[in-house]
Amino acid sequence: MCKKWLIRSVSRFLIEVQGEQNASKDSAQAIFNSSHKHLKFLPRKGFTLDIFIRYLLSDDQNGPLRPLGVHHDMSAPLAHYFLFTSHNTYLTGNQISSNSSIAPIIDALKRGVKVIELDLWPNSKKDDVEVRHGGTLTRPVELIKCLRAIKDNAFSANEYPVVITFEDHLNQTLQAKVAKMVTIMFGELLYRNDAKKLEVFPSPGSLKRKILISTKPPKEYLDEESSMEREDSQRQGSSDDELTQNTYKKKLGATNEVLLDEDEDEDQIFPEYRSLISIHAGKPKGGIDDCLIDTNTVRRLSLSEQELENAVKTHGAAII
Repeated sequence: MCKKWLIRSVSRFLIEVQGEQNASKDSAQAIFNSSHKHLKFLPRKGFTLDIFIRYLLSDDQNGPLRPLGVHHDMSAPLAHYFLFTSHNTYLTGNQISSNSSIAPIIDALKRGVKVIELDLWPNSKKDDVEVRHGGTLTRPVELIKCLRAIKDNAFSANEYPVVITFEDHLNQTLQAKVAKMVTIMFGELLYRNDAKKLEVFPSPGSLKRKILISTKPPKEYLDEESSMEREDSQRQGSSDDELTQNTYKKKLGATNEVLLDEDEDEDQIFPEYRSLISIHAGKPKGGIDDCLIDTNTVRRLSLSEQELENAVKTHGAAII
């Protein structure tokens, strides 16, 4: 004959097995009453093993887990946390031929994504800025629409900061235009600092309802593009050097004054755009050991998947 559990037995189970020291006969009675309603058995006859298992597996006992929300200490520097990031956030589909749109940006922010990536390119008339995946068939979206979508949805999931990373392919004139757009659009939401002098990142808690811009300082973009052009000219032969230099200057809208010597004051060249950047980014120069040297200033390193995988093998503790 099947043994049955009465209220006293269920009460003992709650205390001795479940560890609910405050459980009482009233707690057991509530379980009986609830089970009677949903499992359709007579409470006076008690739980059979079959009914008890059905109770444990019922939807009432195994509903969706409630999100815990933010429950960690959020007062450490921003770099101490993993951020929910996105790649080519603006693309609606594949990276070759899909559309660029604000829709995936809005969706990402509503899902709690905290790092939004935008690739900035001149439009066909070279007089405005658009967002697209360069060198592909993807169709563009205006930068101003992306900025507005970010402003309207940045804190829909929570109030912690949103970081916008710019992959910037603009000349000085368009960089100044971006600086004006960002400043007007975000206003007091925009976090500004002197990244050159900042030794540690602020905490997520102190950055609530702030939007941060992360990109390479303008001079680094010029250096990187210039290096690529020099490599091309070397492959083509020294006779093409002058042509390559002129092409490069025309493409970037650069002049001899823009291609600075290292000793010149870069802050006087791109003051508006540079002032947007609260997290300086850059490709590591040298080996991983050089990357991890503490320069006493905050920065964001960009590593490829393979570079990161190799770095974790040899410098896991430092990276984590």
